[in-house]
Amino acid sequence: MDPVRVCLWIFVATTAATWILSLITREYSWTDRIWSVTPVAYVWVFAAASDFESRLVLMAVLVTLWGARLTFNFARKGGYAPGGEDYRWGILRKRLRPWQFQVFNFAFISLYQNLIIWLITLPALTVFQHPRALGPLDWVLAALFLAALAGETAADQQQWNYQVWKKMQRMAGQDTGAGFVQTGLFRYSRHPNFFFEQAQWWLFYGFAVVASGTWLHWTLAGPLLLTLLFAGSTVFTESISAGRYPAYRQYQRRTSPVIPLPQRGRSRPLEAG
Repeated sequence: MDPVRVCLWIFVATTAATWILSLITREYSWTDRIWSVTPVAYVWVFAAASDFESRLVLMAVLVTLWGARLTFNFARKGGYAPGGEDYRWGILRKRLRPWQFQVFNFAFISLYQNLIIWLITLPALTVFQHPRALGPLDWVLAALFLAALAGETAADQQQWNYQVWKKMQRMAGQDTGAGFVQTGLFRYSRHPNFFFEQAQWWLFYGFAVVASGTWLHWTLAGPLLLTLLFAGSTVFTESISAGRYPAYRQYQRRTSPVIPLPQRGRSRPLEAG
């Protein structure tokens, strides 16, 4: 079995499916819905093609845990339900002409994002091409990957707990304060979940470094493009938050955007206004 050819067909199929479904349903989060699934498939394809070489199996197991966590978090937020579209696409549609958004839908949402999903898993190709026995560095990378997975799980749970509390406060007619979470990991980073998500894929690239013995090779494109994608997403998301919440700009001045760091100035949660 040629794993690259199999993965290419998965890429073509998922890109076409997400684009066609967006046109049929007029919902534009179909790529989000398969984001946690196709990387798992890609890596297991390489593991199977290698006759389940130990390093690739370890990588596949780690990505499966990543995918299970992300799928659970996306599902509980209603991402798989009808109408569970990313709120940012609705805002962007209002800023663009219909034809401009449809170009964006095909070129960025479906094609480019599916390409990144494939690229972040391609360190598995380097490992496939350089079979070597597992060593201590592999277990260090696995432990760090699991630590980052735990960090992202904690950040998403803190965000979830806050949103549940916020909804209950609103239903009771009570004040919700600044309107956004600032405690826990969000005291040290405005987007700790983004930080831990990217860290996992940089660590995933580390397995290719260990297997090949080379620090830099072309599969670095995956985590690099993912980081650039998150950088753009962070800017867009924060422009929305700053427009919604008066206290958000104060939060921006005091709190690191992505990498968790001690707050600048006072560290107590900000009030609205």
